[in-house]
Amino acid sequence: MRLKDKVAIVTGGSQGIGEGIAHTFGQNGAKVVIADVNEELGMQVVSKFSEKGIDSLFVKTDVSREEDVKALIQAAVDRFGGIDLLINNAAVNVRKSAVDTSFEEWQKIIGVNLTGAFLCSKYAIPEMEKRGGGAIVNIASWHAEKTITRLAAYAASKGGMTALTRQMSLDCGPLNIRVNAVCPSTVDTPMLQQTFASLEDPDGAFEETLKFQPLGRIGTIDDIANACLFMCSDEASYISGQTLMVDGAAINKIARPLMFD
Repeated sequence: MRLKDKVAIVTGGSQGIGEGIAHTFGQNGAKVVIADVNEELGMQVVSKFSEKGIDSLFVKTDVSREEDVKALIQAAVDRFGGIDLLINNAAVNVRKSAVDTSFEEWQKIIGVNLTGAFLCSKYAIPEMEKRGGGAIVNIASWHAEKTITRLAAYAASKGGMTALTRQMSLDCGPLNIRVNAVCPSTVDTPMLQQTFASLEDPDGAFEETLKFQPLGRIGTIDDIANACLFMCSDEASYISGQTLMVDGAAINKIARPLMFD
């Protein structure tokens, strides 16, 4: 129960990595607020959590909209009395170069991935200060440091998240609020499975991907959730402004699977 009685907001928490983080936090004693645009999936997650004894709340939220974020923060405070932890996980993506990315696509990806992290942090931090401190984890990506072709907006948004993490850690330190980033690489999520399924040879794509994993496997949702749990726990009380690669050392490879180029 490493997060006993803590109140955590997890954006993009209705599926994939976000749901995994919310579940892990709930199992460790946190009260969890799930923010997502998908109301149907969000309510399903809350129902599943309730059966497991996890106290949770779903708030339909488009994190790129300031009024939605304000409502999210108020709902968390009204239900649980405050906010201790924030996981900025909500993200969208499109595989396009800068030339091929439309202005609307650029705005959406930057809006959700980067502006969403800014807005949620902006309005959660004052509530954390009232509680005497807290922790923020921005779910960035290995694309913040090394990337592949046709990922212009996504890579830019994730690079912005790690820069925002470093800067916020300076401003938030005097408030006893720690700010860190966790950067996954290849993780077994529904989104990854859909990506493989869209290729001509899904099985071959998976096997080729494994060749670029020094630990011989791709990451799991639990790998990311446990890293976030550590970053939000008392064990990490002197860690702030850091970017943690949770990638099995894959970022150190000099090449990536060509099928994604």
